[in-house]
Amino acid sequence: MAVTTSVYGTLNGATVHCFTIENAHGTRVCLLDRGATLDRWYFRGKDGKEIDVIVGHDTLEGHVERGDYQGVTVGRYANRIAGGSFAIDGQTFEVTKNENGKTCLHGGGEFSSALWKGEPVDDKSVTFTYDSPDGAHGFPGAVKAAVTYTLSDADELTIRYRAVSDKKTVLNFTNHSYFNLNGIACGDILGHTVQIFADRFTPIDEDSIPTGELKDVNGTCFSFLEPKTIGQDISADCKQLKNGNGYDHNFCLNGWDGTLRRAAVATGDKSGIVLTVCTDQPGLQLYSGNFLNGTVIGKDGIPLTKRCAFCLETQVYPDSPHHPEWPRCVYDADEEYRAETVYALSLAD
Repeated sequence: MAVTTSVYGTLNGATVHCFTIENAHGTRVCLLDRGATLDRWYFRGKDGKEIDVIVGHDTLEGHVERGDYQGVTVGRYANRIAGGSFAIDGQTFEVTKNENGKTCLHGGGEFSSALWKGEPVDDKSVTFTYDSPDGAHGFPGAVKAAVTYTLSDADELTIRYRAVSDKKTVLNFTNHSYFNLNGIACGDILGHTVQIFADRFTPIDEDSIPTGELKDVNGTCFSFLEPKTIGQDISADCKQLKNGNGYDHNFCLNGWDGTLRRAAVATGDKSGIVLTVCTDQPGLQLYSGNFLNGTVIGKDGIPLTKRCAFCLETQVYPDSPHHPEWPRCVYDADEEYRAETVYALSLAD
């Protein structure tokens, strides 16, 4: 195992670094301190060819000017907060409405665009730290945040999130990597097989805000209880798919108790690469790359076209600040927020 550091670019006069972790048999991840980003993940497919399974950008300029959260750490509150406001103990907080002037999406983009401080911890881990000031994007509390990536010799990438605020606040972090397990030049992901261990999902309205219902997936196009391709039902005549322009929905993971458990398994139909997701979080967002339209150029000069990638984002349920009956997202002053997700790669039998 080894961690190497190189210069990736310059942002507002500050150096952006790339940290590469390589394990004993050559699997590599590349991490950027801008956005605490998972930039690349190289793994060998069934033909022995090395494949980068992360769809994104080759340059810092690509991430900054044309990025759509590719690979970044998202916070303070991942996903959506309806109306760009919420209340804690009777006090209302107005936060950035960065989605159609209606919704706070991904905490206003603060964590994803910030320059974090990255430091190797040992020969297999890198920790990124960031201090978010009180009132950033309208959120209460000065937050000290840390994200640690660890790559094992078993090809497991563990992401551990930690944060403490000096005021009561909402916290919900995730990683927003876009995956194509066949590789970045292999077309859409509709042939990928996905299984999600969730009996229910959170339906959304036309603004992608949860309606408050926890709906049974059985008998719907949202059932991934048995493995099926992403493309099998994505064009079905379904109001929920129309609201999200495809899959852009949170799944309520079965048996959630705050411990690490399996959430989803995806398999590339061409490469045979299997992605297994384990998390201690209650929700998982499946996003099928619905709003990529080919106008943005990604790695190796390849356009980022509709459904060329998918995301599996671990989280509390979207808009939880408005649903106290759901798994909690509010943390007291000086109470530590912790979350953990493991993305593991392997080859299908």
